[in-house]
Amino acid sequence: METRLLRDCSATIIPQGTAITLEKDTPAFVTQTLGGNATIRIGQTLYRVSSVDVDALEGLDLGDSVSPAPIVLEGGFSEDSVWEALKQCFDPEIPVNIVDLGLIYDMRIVDLKSGKKEISIKMTLTAQGCGMGPTIAQDAKNRIEQLDEVENADVQIVWEPVWSPQMISEIGRKVLGLE
Repeated sequence: METRLLRDCSATIIPQGTAITLEKDTPAFVTQTLGGNATIRIGQTLYRVSSVDVDALEGLDLGDSVSPAPIVLEGGFSEDSVWEALKQCFDPEIPVNIVDLGLIYDMRIVDLKSGKKEISIKMTLTAQGCGMGPTIAQDAKNRIEQLDEVENADVQIVWEPVWSPQMISEIGRKVLGLE
């Protein structure tokens, strides 16, 4: 979808992870709108525009995906609710969520005295040189902390084991046309 910027907005250069400001009236092409964020192409460069700035893209309406309500499954908190929150996070270059990409390696849930939960996640990236790692990890942390029952989330990027395409779930493989 072709668009233009209605105002100056913050963006992140993909895959370097460098924050910049894109200028008003810049023409762009939307390549992906998943998880409330948008990936746009200007010239030959990709940029991630976060949910707080997608309103700067003319004609783009992401509806409720921009600020989703806290995720609560029937029966209250469960590990499944954390997995569902993580499925709302996407690599800005790949139209598959981080769970189905096989990027989540470990999840620990600790019951706190307050009755809330603390969640620790270990995740990896598809490539060690990807500068988007901190951005994707922050998205995961933010999504987990949207759960009413969660007080704090810690998301760490790890490199062992090394990620490979074989870690992509069956669902992810179908989305990518690998099956």
